[in-house]
Amino acid sequence: MSAEESPLVSSLDRGAATVSSLDAPGAVSAIGAGPGAGAKGSAIGLYARATPGFDERLARTVEVLRQVAADFGPGALQSTSLGVEDMVITDLIARHHLPIALATLDTGMLHDETLALIPRIRNRYGLEVEVFTPVREQVLHFVRANGEFPMTRSVELRKACCGVRKLEPLSRMLTGRSAWITGLRREQSANRADVPFREDDGQGRTKINPLAEWRWADVWHYVQLHDVPYNPLHDQFMPSIGCAPCTRAIAVGEDFRAGRWWWEDSAKECGLHASHSDAPSATESPTSATTTSHATSGAPV
Repeated sequence: MSAEESPLVSSLDRGAATVSSLDAPGAVSAIGAGPGAGAKGSAIGLYARATPGFDERLARTVEVLRQVAADFGPGALQSTSLGVEDMVITDLIARHHLPIALATLDTGMLHDETLALIPRIRNRYGLEVEVFTPVREQVLHFVRANGEFPMTRSVELRKACCGVRKLEPLSRMLTGRSAWITGLRREQSANRADVPFREDDGQGRTKINPLAEWRWADVWHYVQLHDVPYNPLHDQFMPSIGCAPCTRAIAVGEDFRAGRWWWEDSAKECGLHASHSDAPSATESPTSATTTSHATSGAPV
């Protein structure tokens, strides 16, 4: 389902919004792109710029990824959301010939533009992305019981939908893995301000966040330098892209994750990163009993 087909996706054009502070935590700014920084109106043109310390941050990220490959070998996996941060990580894995597998979730409600990145990764890098999908019977049961779009009725129902479409397939994705790599960055939100390079995910695995210290400008500077493929929805003021019914464009200066579940006054998390979220308890929904045991894992972020 595309964003235009969804009754829950705002049609409001946010492009003319007023720019707020460049250094506001978790805020997206249009300031900082110099002449020739990218096509007018593109995310590269808006956000890419070289910042002090970029080369050092890049070197640390490469070392983190090299160490993951050395420490965990075939037990390591990049759990990619196909968002721009994860596309940067995929480019680094390919560029440095690291033996790290790639996998993603197809929730059944992603934008076509998101799914189109899977063959682009194959064609560009020669890497396969394993795709995990929800259990069809669980999705049908959830829809029959709650309707196709129950997300806006309560936080509990929204998290239950995430449980069926994200957490359960993520648990299968990570089965047998000892480490997984995400695109989390400290700047993305207040909830993620303390993201480390490595952490225990609470399920006996090591969670790796190689871009933890990167700024939004760093991400797009790298994309510009290496012509990294990315979701064209980023050009439409969507820095954080999830399922189509639950993602809208944001105003310049809004929090990175303001376009996710925008009708909620919540931490803007779905339980995939429990140490940086308000993950649901096992009593919050009829589906959570089979999904929340793996609430520390996952993508898309």
